[in-house]
Amino acid sequence: MPTEMVGSVMVERHAVARPGGKPRAPGKRLRPLNVAWLSVLAGVGLSVVGVYGIDVAESVQGTGDLSATSLKQLLFLAIGLGAGAVVAVPHYRVFGRLSWPAYAGLVGLLVFLLIPFVPLWLVEPQNGARAWINFGSFNFQPSELGKVVYVAALAWYLRFRKHHRRFTGLLPPAIITAIPVGLITLQPDLGTAMLFVPALFAVLLGAGARLRHLVVVVLLSAAAAPAAYPLLKPHQQARIDGLVKQFQGDRSADQDINMQSRVAQRLIAAGGAQGVGDAKSRALVRYNALPERHNDMVFAVLVNRSGALGGAAIVGGLLLWVAGALLTAAFTRDPFGRLLVIGLAGIVAAQAFVNIGMNLGVLPIIGVTLPFVSYGGSSLITTWIMTGLVFGVALRPPKPPVRAAFDHFEEDE
Repeated sequence: MPTEMVGSVMVERHAVARPGGKPRAPGKRLRPLNVAWLSVLAGVGLSVVGVYGIDVAESVQGTGDLSATSLKQLLFLAIGLGAGAVVAVPHYRVFGRLSWPAYAGLVGLLVFLLIPFVPLWLVEPQNGARAWINFGSFNFQPSELGKVVYVAALAWYLRFRKHHRRFTGLLPPAIITAIPVGLITLQPDLGTAMLFVPALFAVLLGAGARLRHLVVVVLLSAAAAPAAYPLLKPHQQARIDGLVKQFQGDRSADQDINMQSRVAQRLIAAGGAQGVGDAKSRALVRYNALPERHNDMVFAVLVNRSGALGGAAIVGGLLLWVAGALLTAAFTRDPFGRLLVIGLAGIVAAQAFVNIGMNLGVLPIIGVTLPFVSYGGSSLITTWIMTGLVFGVALRPPKPPVRAAFDHFEEDE
């Protein structure tokens, strides 16, 4: 049987028979279905559900006309779809080559946000955090797009390296992560900063880092976590204290720091299996005065409206997006493309996990949005840019000769 060398891998070349009996040219195979469509379709479904959930949260009467906030989210969705299509057009390696200049620009923007004498009309703190740059009718949050820039820079750095398979080799990726995480924490936006960590672990695992080394890092970090408590801002400490009180059955904070969480839990419980319906849900959400009901807590609004079945559908859509991304990563042999997609999947999965945990009252409320569903231009546009990058990787399987991805041997020990 004829064979040829592709990179360092011997590949068999087959003649594939066509229905008419005429053989297909050797070495050519039918192109598999673009699995990134799973992520695209999931993103569209979740985005539409999000627009509806925002309308339920913001409008008392379901008149058929969308609220102003929902219409604005529709505009963000249109921009996001366009941005996703744009980033899918050029080869994804273009973004790899640009990732380090973009990383430097990200660090510069994050430093700019922390400069105290920047005028308030340009950087106005929201909820106590200096995280947004004001462009009039639109506020841009650099840390949102920064998640994509960070993953691309980390993936580009690790694509052909193997020193991270040694414990000491984990230090450079940790430094790459620590710089934006530290600057975002100083805003302070602990929720966004935390999302960089699961992305780091996802990319390292995809690049072949040893699981035992990462387990040691997790254990050491967990042991050191209590020492970081005094360094947190007072409101961050209060969130953690309130969650501990809730777990202990202490209701003293229910009308204070735990109020948002308790209201969200009541709305979720009231939804039951199938929800209370549109009109009643609008009334309940407004009557209970759920803070951030269109944003961080929109999951509670949708579960109240559509019940546990609706909540399961949202979780299923998010899992479908992640599955499409991971299948895309599995089907590509290009190291950068694989690591890029794995890192983006890690961010979306972690962000969804944290947001839903906040709504269910099992995690402290730290200001993390639900991907595709929560209100916010920076968040929605960024998730569609992620989707466009995943689709771009799936569109372009590497052509031979290509260097094999992550072929690590025993001498790496």
